[in-house]
Amino acid sequence: MSVLQEINPNVKNMRQSMSTVLQRRANQLKKELAQGARKPYKDVIDVSWGDPHRAGVKPLSFVRQVLAACLYPQLINSDKLPLDVRQRAQRLLGQCAGGSVGSYTATAGISDIVHRVSEFIRKRDGGVPAHPENIYISPGSQWSLTNILKVLVNAEASPRPGVLIPVPCHQTTILSIEGLGAAVIPYYLREEQCWSLQVEELRRALESTKSVCNPVALYVINPGNPAGYVQSRKSMQEVIQFASEKRLFLLADEVYQGCVYGENSEFVSYKRVLAEMGPPLSDTVELASFHSASKGFMGECGLRGGYVELVNVDPTVMKYIYKLFSKDSCAPALGQIALDLMTNPPQPGDPSYPLYDQETNQIRTALLENVKRACEVVNSLPGFSCQPVEGGVFAFPRVFLPPKVIQRAKEVGMQPDTYYCMKLLEEVGLLFSPGCEFGQKEGTLHIRFCIMTPRDTMEETLRRLTSFQTKFMKEFS
Repeated sequence: MSVLQEINPNVKNMRQSMSTVLQRRANQLKKELAQGARKPYKDVIDVSWGDPHRAGVKPLSFVRQVLAACLYPQLINSDKLPLDVRQRAQRLLGQCAGGSVGSYTATAGISDIVHRVSEFIRKRDGGVPAHPENIYISPGSQWSLTNILKVLVNAEASPRPGVLIPVPCHQTTILSIEGLGAAVIPYYLREEQCWSLQVEELRRALESTKSVCNPVALYVINPGNPAGYVQSRKSMQEVIQFASEKRLFLLADEVYQGCVYGENSEFVSYKRVLAEMGPPLSDTVELASFHSASKGFMGECGLRGGYVELVNVDPTVMKYIYKLFSKDSCAPALGQIALDLMTNPPQPGDPSYPLYDQETNQIRTALLENVKRACEVVNSLPGFSCQPVEGGVFAFPRVFLPPKVIQRAKEVGMQPDTYYCMKLLEEVGLLFSPGCEFGQKEGTLHIRFCIMTPRDTMEETLRRLTSFQTKFMKEFS
C-alpha cells in the first residue's frame, strides 16, 4: 500500500486552490515572453496576491537599511547609513543571543521587541493595557491563527468543532480550518450594503449547524479581505455581544488596520471595543487578534513576521498555547525585526524620518488614487459592479457573465470566474484571482485584484481590463 493512502484524510480533503492553476500558467507565459514569444502584451501583470513588492511597490528604505546592518554588522561602523539606522541595528543586535540574527530567540519573540509591540497596541487602543506575556510573535498572522485553532479544535470530538467564517474570506484560513478537521460554517456578508456584517446572518449560520457540528469560534476580518469593508463600532459591539451569548472564541484578523481610506471609515480594534464595553464582557469574552508586517505600507511578506495578542484566555490554556508555539522554536529573527520597525518607525527629528515620511506618503497617495480609479473604471464597464472599497488592498467586483461564457466554462471543467480569469491572463496578460477562491453567494461571481501597486501599474492594469472586457462582452453576448 502506498504511503500516500495513509495520509491524514483532513489534508487529502482540502480543496485545491484554483489560483495555483492560474499562477502556473502565468509562469509559463512569463517564460514564453522571455524566450521571445509574440503576445499582445509585453509582460504579465500579477495583481493576484496581497503582496505589494510583487506588484512593484518599493520596500521602505529605513526597513531595508536596518535589516542590512543587522545582517552585516560592519555597516554599523560605516557612515553610509543614517545614524538612527545604525543605532537601531546596534540595539537590536544587542537583544539577540550572541549578537546575531542567526541565533534562536525566546519562543514568544525577542523580549524587548515583544514589549515594544505591547506599547504599540496600548497607544493604538487609546491606553487600554496590553500585557507582553499575552503576545506571541510568529512567522506571520496565518501561522498564529492556525496554532490558536489547534487549541480550539478537537478533531476527535463528536460532533466535530466548527468555525464561523465570513463569505467572502481569503482561502488560507479556510484551508487551515479544513486541514484541522473542523467544519467551516459560512456567514454571508451583505454585498449590496458595502459587504456589511449582519448579526441576523450570524444567527442564521449558527442555526444551520444544529446537530452537524459544535461551533467553537467566530472569525472576523477587519478591514476585509477580499471585500474591502471596514466595520463600524456598532457592528463590532453586536459581534462581541453575539460571541458572548453563544460562548464563541473571537478570532480577529486585523492585518490591514493601517490601510483604511473610506470617507467615513475608521479602524478600531476589537480589543479596544471590547475593553470600552466594560464588564462583564470585557472580562469574559475570549479574543485573539492578529497583525502582520506583511501587509499595509511595509509589505514585507517574505520576511514572515506577525503577532497574536490573547485576551481573557484561561492561564491553563495559555500553557498549552506556549507549548504549541515552542514546538517551532521561534519566529525568524528578521521577521521579528521587521515587526519592530513597523510598530516603532522613525519619529520626527530622527535622521531617517524625512525619507520614511516621503516614501510612506507616496504609497498612501498612490493607494488612494488607485482605489478611486479602480472603482470608477470597473463600475463604468459592462458586466461589472464594484462596492466602495473602504480598506485593505483589494478590489472585489462582481462580474455578470453571459450564459455562453458559463456554458463554455462548464465544457472545459472550470468555474465561470476561473474561466474568465484564465481568458484575461491569456489574452491581455493580467493575473487576477477568481471569486470562487474566497466563497460567494450562489448565483454570484467575482474577481479579486490588488490595488496596492504603483500608479502606472494600476493604470496599465485598468487599461488592459477595459480593453479585454469590452471585447469579451461583445464576443459572448
